[in-house]
Amino acid sequence: MITVAIAEDHISLSDGLKLFLEQDPEIRILYAVRNGTEMMQRIENSLPDVVLTDISMPDMNGIELCKAIKKLRPSTKVIALSMFNNTGAIKDMLDAGADGYVLKSSPLTPLRLAVKDVHKGKVYFDSQIAAKLDEIKSFKVKKKILSRSERDILISIAKGLSSQDIAVERGTAISTVNKHRKNMIQKLGLSGKGELQQYAQEQHGHSN
Repeated sequence: MITVAIAEDHISLSDGLKLFLEQDPEIRILYAVRNGTEMMQRIENSLPDVVLTDISMPDMNGIELCKAIKKLRPSTKVIALSMFNNTGAIKDMLDAGADGYVLKSSPLTPLRLAVKDVHKGKVYFDSQIAAKLDEIKSFKVKKKILSRSERDILISIAKGLSSQDIAVERGTAISTVNKHRKNMIQKLGLSGKGELQQYAQEQHGHSN
């Protein structure tokens, strides 16, 4: 029997996942919670074999949850179940230690296969995610060319913060933030602020 826990802030989707997965006699749902904080509280008393987690959740998102679970017990398997198929989200979940990644837009049948595969020690990628693996490697290279400050500012840009907001947040001058913006545009081969905003949202919008 494979025990599974679900972290998903949309109750209707969570209920649907539970009903579908429990049709399989090899799978039992222990509990479903709305965010990572609740999941960590429940895990203290009952640790599942596999955790299904959304990425974008209040209080503690799926990336933070995955890291916390892997720190508590590395053998527990974590599958990202997300609407995000951009390279940034996938890369962040893989870096956090996720064992699988399935899109919410995909049919439910692959999810059942994902649960069984990761429980056996395999990794499972949704077919659309597998097709992006080369792009993820390219994103990793691009990520390396940015400085730590530039990566942090890029995440703030993804949150919709202005240069002034970012300057206040970081305790620095607006001119310094604008200089970082200009450097990122050049390093990433973008044409201007609009493309930088779009790139930031595509790669880090899931972190909000």
